[in-house]
Amino acid sequence: MKLKSLFNQLIQTGSQIQKQLLINQILKHHFLDCSILIQQVYGHKRISSICIITGYGQNKGGDYLAYSYLTEYLAYKGYFVVSIQHELPADSLIPSAGTPQIVRRPFWERGADNILFTINELKLSNPELNFKHITLIGHSNGAYMTALFPQKYPGIVYKIITLDNRRMALPRTNNPRVYSLRSSDQPPDEGVLPTDEEKATYEMAIIKLQNTIHNEMDNKANKKQCKEIRAYVMTFLAE
Repeated sequence: MKLKSLFNQLIQTGSQIQKQLLINQILKHHFLDCSILIQQVYGHKRISSICIITGYGQNKGGDYLAYSYLTEYLAYKGYFVVSIQHELPADSLIPSAGTPQIVRRPFWERGADNILFTINELKLSNPELNFKHITLIGHSNGAYMTALFPQKYPGIVYKIITLDNRRMALPRTNNPRVYSLRSSDQPPDEGVLPTDEEKATYEMAIIKLQNTIHNEMDNKANKKQCKEIRAYVMTFLAE
């Protein structure tokens, strides 16, 4: 069955069992090592703006579900949410030795390509969406892809929100708007974050979460941490 048909059925069905069956079929369609999960809009009022969530799970699979505390909340609020599975079990693992900005760059580049592919597929399957207001949200390795994407493919996304990108520098720009939530335990490399002058010039928001470490920004976050992250993300989306 064609991917577009699967997408449309997933969006239209009201049965949770049928949704899961359709999700399983969708995950069998891999393009550019990218599996796509479209989450149903749960709110009564649908917003045409798109949120694309991205992370990394060391090829274990199921990483696209690792931020459900955020994806399901955004879907409930009416956003059209896409969560990307970037890596497959047979893919090479991200190198742990060497200069990260060099040895890991190809993985970030591929992630940016996956995001572009996803956007182009959505234009075919859901042309009614507002493609002028796409927000990318990424954590850790997904945050590197999120920060890289508008630099590699300018003029496509409206906002980016990174959760603790440590290696890839945030773009210095006000198009897209740039926001970042920082962990309390892992400092970024030099030059990753903007200076105070750059923050003012480009109206960038950089927020440190005093009680959340890097590894607690996904579903391992407690209720208080989830609530704080969701509140900041909603504030950024509303601006």
